[in-house]
Amino acid sequence: MADLKNPLWMHLKAALFLCILLISFALILLESPHLRILALLCLLTWSSARLYYYCFYVIENYIDPQFRFSGLFSVLQYLLRRSPSHDPQRSPQNDSPKDTP
Repeated sequence: MADLKNPLWMHLKAALFLCILLISFALILLESPHLRILALLCLLTWSSARLYYYCFYVIENYIDPQFRFSGLFSVLQYLLRRSPSHDPQRSPQNDSPKDTP
């Protein structure tokens, strides 16, 4: 399948995802209208968005700019195969002895 490149179709796709989110959210609350369920749905929505941000923005822009991911499966493969050389804490700059007086 080719990448989606037309901004109009990208916006439409985002709008459809938003519709799925809102309809699912509403149907779950109608099925079980409790504050606890509302809180859990809010946490689920928020944490899913943060995880997505981490997988597709933080990793590519802050952790390893050389990699481009095509989906959650590729992120999982990357995290499972990641070598210590990709660890920013172990970069050559951080491995050199510090100049101490």
